Amino acid sequence: MFGMSVFQSVLERLKTEEDAEAELRDEQSTAPSIRGLNAGFVGNLAVSAGLADSRAVQRAYFDTAGDDMLVPPKPLPAPVIPDHLSRVRPEEIATDLGITGTESQQSLADKRRTFAADNHPDRHHPDFRANATIRMKIANMLIDEAQRRLRIA
Repeated sequence: MFGMSVFQSVLERLKTEEDAEAELRDEQSTAPSIRGLNAGFVGNLAVSAGLADSRAVQRAYFDTAGDDMLVPPKPLPAPVIPDHLSRVRPEEIATDLGITGTESQQSLADKRRTFAADNHPDRHHPDFRANATIRMKIANMLIDEAQRRLRIA
């Protein structure tokens, strides 16, 4: 009689592994488990938790918290606008860029990159993003114009 085919031997191995995993699951389900607090004990962190359950958990947490934990945090100070973001006139931005008219295409590209690193709206507090956007638009227009003049000359 011939031995098992490769396919049959793989099926047998998978069946044996599946039986071993099922036996392990059965042992684990009958073993005593330790119950504790999961990550949702501090509030409504679990998406699947019902609204009533999450409120009960929050209430239980604050009911058992010490008095030192119930002190509300101090409010953050109001953000202060950086000095350079208050300069939005084209002349001021041209000065900040340091465009002299003797730059090369590469030096203008470097100036654009350096300016963006300090002025890009994503790098600033939401209250100051409008000024940062204005500065970036004007700086890009000034650099584009300087590059256009270089190409013409």
